[in-house]
Amino acid sequence: MTLKDKTVVVTGGSRGLGLGLVEALVDQGAKVTVVARGPEALKAVADRLGVATIQADITNEAAAHQIVGDVRPDILVLNAGTTPRMGRLDQLSWTDFSMVWETDVKAGLYWLQAALNVPLNPGSRVLVGSSGAAVTGSQMSGGYGGSKRMLWFMAKYANGVSQEKNLGIRFQAILPRMMILGTGIGDAAASAYAASMGITPGVFVSRFGSPMPPRAFGNRVVSVLEDPEFAEGIVFGLNGDDGVTVMEGAAA
Repeated sequence: MTLKDKTVVVTGGSRGLGLGLVEALVDQGAKVTVVARGPEALKAVADRLGVATIQADITNEAAAHQIVGDVRPDILVLNAGTTPRMGRLDQLSWTDFSMVWETDVKAGLYWLQAALNVPLNPGSRVLVGSSGAAVTGSQMSGGYGGSKRMLWFMAKYANGVSQEKNLGIRFQAILPRMMILGTGIGDAAASAYAASMGITPGVFVSRFGSPMPPRAFGNRVVSVLEDPEFAEGIVFGLNGDDGVTVMEGAAA
């Protein structure tokens, strides 16, 4: 798939990994719309990159359906998410533990339903942002790992619905398999784990191997979209050393 002139919606595209992806998409000639809550960050990305912007809360069901229906993107990237409360299992309240389910998973449900029910056009692709924590867990971030595994499952479920309804929409999960500083979530997690070990966040993150800053992440996601090798897979791992790896291929 060539990205030139493709219409792309990126939630949470005004900062962090989402911004790195938006930069990479713009460089490929895509027509990008960024959805986020903060007006100042949206104005900054619009002024710098010339993208369209929509201010919205990703957990607003009506907004998800309206944006998908109005823009009808060729590619929808569900990147936005909240930073979990960090702490040991014995230290977290239920509110702290479940906050990622109330944001990331709720938003995932609404946007996936919008893609399936509007629906998007045949041949469209939806990338669902998950995390390496969906594989290994993350004992310092409450329900975060479980929520990201649920999003992985939901991408698979959505593929099943697309096939049953003959929609021709493909859903794929993207898992950054390392903590990335400068992204909010990465900073909070790295700081918590580093403090528990008595080391600096930088030293802790170096254990994951070569870094993958937001723009490098964006380039890897572009590869998932453009490279025919990745057209049929369902789950992809991204990191600094290995680039893109297929973690789960398409069902037979």
